[in-house]
Amino acid sequence: MKYALVTGGSRGIGRAVCLQLADAGYPVLINYASNREAAEETQRQVEARGGKAELLPFNVASPEEVDKAIDDWSESHPDSYIAVLVNNAGIRRDAMMVFMQTEQWNEVINTNLNGFFYVTRRLLKYMLTKRFGRIINIVSLSGLKGLPGQTNYSATKAAVIGATKALAQEAGARKVTVNAVAPGFIATDMTKDMDENTLKTMIPIGRFGTPEEVASLVGFLASEQAAYITGEVISINGGLYT
Repeated sequence: MKYALVTGGSRGIGRAVCLQLADAGYPVLINYASNREAAEETQRQVEARGGKAELLPFNVASPEEVDKAIDDWSESHPDSYIAVLVNNAGIRRDAMMVFMQTEQWNEVINTNLNGFFYVTRRLLKYMLTKRFGRIINIVSLSGLKGLPGQTNYSATKAAVIGATKALAQEAGARKVTVNAVAPGFIATDMTKDMDENTLKTMIPIGRFGTPEEVASLVGFLASEQAAYITGEVISINGGLYT
């Protein structure tokens, strides 16, 4: 059986992606680091729609936790593998670089960039062996154009964009596609501290996006219909940056 794993799947874009993939027929593994209550709510919503979901807690920034969680899951599911990986887990620690502390830099690098590496490396071999896989990396407008106060965040997202393009070339021969989705301003907990009324005047569509709109794009990239799309970075930002 083919499963889908969504890192940072307990809320926001991650929750919407879990629901989208469950609707597409995938049993979903909901990863979270600490907020079990939110993850359980995502699981309840998936199951209420007739889908199947399991919780898979680990901190993506810890290679030991990643390996143990996936090893334990694989041992208990010997006839299944994770065919769809959505690298969604991410954090912000915004500050102007002149004031940025070492911890603010390292925390964002460890979660957003190293986390992508630890999880993807661990699952890629199964996808290559089975000759099918979908890796979808949630990046950001910040990784495409840069945003002031987000040098750390922009650096991680730009790095994952580069990794997406390189890995797509490594994995394509075995029918594993690797793509990135770059949201602009999406109404989630991660953007709740931003001045939405001011920022939306800069967006041609005139509003923030929704997690469900991002999830719909992820769902398409995970589908058979997207088998010839790989190495791409697809923006979803209401026309803010093209």
